[in-house]
Amino acid sequence: MLGSTAVGTIICLAGCGQQSGINLAQQACVHVRLSVHDFELSVRPGTSATDGDRLRTEADVQLRAALPLAAAATSADGSLNSLMTTISEGATVDEAHLIPALKGQCALVSTNVNVNPAPPSGPPGS
Repeated sequence: MLGSTAVGTIICLAGCGQQSGINLAQQACVHVRLSVHDFELSVRPGTSATDGDRLRTEADVQLRAALPLAAAATSADGSLNSLMTTISEGATVDEAHLIPALKGQCALVSTNVNVNPAPPSGPPGS
């Protein structure tokens, strides 16, 4: 499983080289939203154990698919590191504990705000 993630990262880095960090993060967040949706459905009252297991597996697959995109986004723009870090925690932390952070980080990515604005050029007062 880890090998396929590494291969996916290499493929994405090769193919995603011309995209901006924010575009890559937005693509990662598509997978994050699907993951969160599937996870939340899996724990909804009335969901059978079989369906819950299937939905949690799908949620995990989506979260893993987001990781190479988030890694490439971080390479392009270091301010996006928190998204990659949170997604990578999915390997050891139950997704239920990550959902608030994932939702918040993807909401920020969706606003397309430059969180590291460039300093003004030229001397002060010009």
